[in-house]
Amino acid sequence: HPAPRLAARLAAQPGSYYGMLLAHCGVAVFIVGVTLVKGYEVEKDVRMELGDTASVGGYTFRFDGVSRVTGPNYTAVRGSLTVTSGAHPVTRLMPEKRLYTASRMPMTEAAIHAGLTRDLYASMGEPVGGGAWGIRLYYKPFVDWIWGGCVLMALGGFWAALDRRYRAPRVSAAMQKAALAPSPAMPLRPARPAAAAP
Repeated sequence: HPAPRLAARLAAQPGSYYGMLLAHCGVAVFIVGVTLVKGYEVEKDVRMELGDTASVGGYTFRFDGVSRVTGPNYTAVRGSLTVTSGAHPVTRLMPEKRLYTASRMPMTEAAIHAGLTRDLYASMGEPVGGGAWGIRLYYKPFVDWIWGGCVLMALGGFWAALDRRYRAPRVSAAMQKAALAPSPAMPLRPARPAAAAP
């Protein structure tokens, strides 16, 4: 029967073979992720007042206003955006515009909602008057596939490195080198003088 023979052949394959397969699958997943992110990502800068909506990548972002928050070493303006897909709620994004008290440097803290097939980002810009804010919205498909491909490549390399064939030659080479090493020369003893004939 071909099935038992196939199973026996697969079981006889060394670990490095399956590690190589896993690493190559990781490369494929990585390439697919990079291609889809670069080809289908959407970025949009919008001016949003309270209640305004914007559509990005098939998702609707509604601006629900801002609030003032105080952190351990900063003060911030925190925005609130409700994200829906059709009539279904997806998440609430809360990006921040921070001002650190020590350095007095403003920093933008983006809000991220990660998913298996896409990531959604929102970041606060500057106030543009009349209670409106500049907001940048991102839709990036298959970002997690890039990281997943890297993980698969690392696991495949680790699996292949566990193959005993990559460890045995080192031991045998060391043993062979020790066996072929010349032994230290033994000092020659001086010959005894022949006993005089009586």
